[in-house]
Amino acid sequence: MWESESESLGGRDYGNGVLSSTKLSVKTDGFELRGQSWYVATDIPSDFLVQIGDVNFHLHKYPLLSRSGKMNRLIYESRDSELNKIVLDDLPGGPEAFELAAKFCYGIAVDLTASNISGLRCAAEYLEMTEDLEEGNLIFKTEAFLSYVVLSSWRDSIIVLKSCEKLSPWAENLQIVRRCSESIAWKACANPKGIRWAYTGRPPKISSPKWNDMKDSSPSRSQPVPPDWWFEDVSILRIDHFVRVVTAIKVKGMRFELIGAAIMHYAAKWLTGLIRESSGTADEISSYSASNSNGSCSSWKGGLHMIVAGMKDDPPTVQAKDQRMIIESLISIIPPQKDSVSCSFLLRLLRMANMLKVAPALVTELEKRVGMQFEQATLADLLIPAYSKGETLYDVDLVQRLLEHFLVQEQTESSSPSRQSFSDKHMYDASQRGNGTSAKMRVARLVDGYLTEVARDRNLSLTKFQVLAEALPESARTCDDGLYRAIDSYLKAHPTLSEHERKRLCRVMDCQKLSIDACMHAAQNERLPLRIVVQVLFSEQIKISNAMANSTLKEAGESQYQPMISNRKSLLEATPQSFQEGWATAKKDINTLKFELESVKAKYLELQNDMETLQRQFDKLTKQKQTSAWTSGWKKLGKLTKMTATDHQDIRPQVPNAAEQTRKTPRRWRNSIS
Repeated sequence: MWESESESLGGRDYGNGVLSSTKLSVKTDGFELRGQSWYVATDIPSDFLVQIGDVNFHLHKYPLLSRSGKMNRLIYESRDSELNKIVLDDLPGGPEAFELAAKFCYGIAVDLTASNISGLRCAAEYLEMTEDLEEGNLIFKTEAFLSYVVLSSWRDSIIVLKSCEKLSPWAENLQIVRRCSESIAWKACANPKGIRWAYTGRPPKISSPKWNDMKDSSPSRSQPVPPDWWFEDVSILRIDHFVRVVTAIKVKGMRFELIGAAIMHYAAKWLTGLIRESSGTADEISSYSASNSNGSCSSWKGGLHMIVAGMKDDPPTVQAKDQRMIIESLISIIPPQKDSVSCSFLLRLLRMANMLKVAPALVTELEKRVGMQFEQATLADLLIPAYSKGETLYDVDLVQRLLEHFLVQEQTESSSPSRQSFSDKHMYDASQRGNGTSAKMRVARLVDGYLTEVARDRNLSLTKFQVLAEALPESARTCDDGLYRAIDSYLKAHPTLSEHERKRLCRVMDCQKLSIDACMHAAQNERLPLRIVVQVLFSEQIKISNAMANSTLKEAGESQYQPMISNRKSLLEATPQSFQEGWATAKKDINTLKFELESVKAKYLELQNDMETLQRQFDKLTKQKQTSAWTSGWKKLGKLTKMTATDHQDIRPQVPNAAEQTRKTPRRWRNSIS
């Protein structure tokens, strides 16, 4: 798995991977372990005891004092010449590292490997084994091995960085973590075509391979290296070291899609709740990484896997506190670009964040990320339980916030292009308008499905249902069948609603946007208010008339005008079979309602006629009782005016006769003048 042509069994050898002192102060054949104690195999009795934890080392003072500055200081500053015991419980690396350092002091050959170099380097720093005491001391040699062997190898860099988990803060202060992270980042960003070292992206099929037999698993020139070859190797690191590596990879300029896929791979490995809650996690990551196609937490079978994560049947168990730290760290390193990770992954991460009480600021940031790509969400991922002490079964307020973030993002994207040419801007606006409309339509279908599911909760208030249903603009829904289904589910689960509340609930639905099947169902739905049923019937009649008119217009292009009523039968025959089967029952109900409306209208007309008759009789009675002197006086005055008018008509013919007589008399003055 790890070995390549340029790497040997113990990592690449630095002087054959063996350290030894040039001066042999005490002749020995090595160290012997007796129970929990180490003894030097020599004839000289030991005069110094070093205790580290439960392990005792029976040694000699002179080899240690000649190479360790700390031993010199502890012994000589104690002012006790007979001091023969010292306790070093805080030594980094523990008894294993001190054993190697003690062997080096005695001149015994020490094999340096990627597994022990970090602990030995920290122990040498702790023991102050510097060049001031002896040339070529342990600090110099371990540092050279780190710089020239470990950092040039992909495998060794991973192993050393993993071994640094138990060496804090020594590994940080000695820059081992930083240097290994930089080395891993450089190699991960390399061109896959130029990679010749081994990696664990595609483990071999054998059960328990040996390291020296892993040359077959190294990438060959004929087999192309996938871009996600480094995912599995990096995923074994602790979360803080993983963050360091990903941060370094970001600086190197790797594509955000690959970084997001690596984060998803790491989360699937260490956050077992993501896998248990959704079986699609592995398939989702497999689109980015072929190494995790079965979604298992650990697929390692080589020696490194045995060191780090145990057997395959023993996945890493992480406590809730560690899971919270992992989630918070992953949220902070997710690339800011849209679609860097899937929306389904973000929602599952948000579910675990709410369950584990992650910091509110990070939860808000995660909600905004979900809102950026809310149209990609699925209903199964959106059904997040209400982990807080709330009345509802699902967290409806969370979905409301996600929807608000989505609408804000859509509005921001629609108003973002400002510095563009006129034609480019119009083309961009048109494409953005189309994309925004389709995204809103997908979100509308998602919200309608979510409302249908949560409507079954008896504790869901009418206000929350109505606010969530009305959050989207009217243009987002071209058909309200999903919204009608949600309203019907809410009415089923809440049979005690008053008439006013049912009307208020149905007000969020547009009856004109219902399909014919939904209209047929609504016409027979006893849970709906009568006013809504009448609106549904009216809209259905309009749709049928429009459908017949459209069919008539289509036929008019091929033939002459035909009556609209004659096309009703052909229109019904062209409808689906389900509509034809339910049409007879629906037609009876419609006719029954029409008959009831007509009977009510007839009764109303009869009552109106009776009321008019009674009104006339009442007016006659009131006129007889209200006669007075004033009315009689006005009547007499009216008669007098009529009489005077007739007298004037009699006088008018006499006036013209007198005029004629005057005209017939001779005008003497005219004759005299003539």
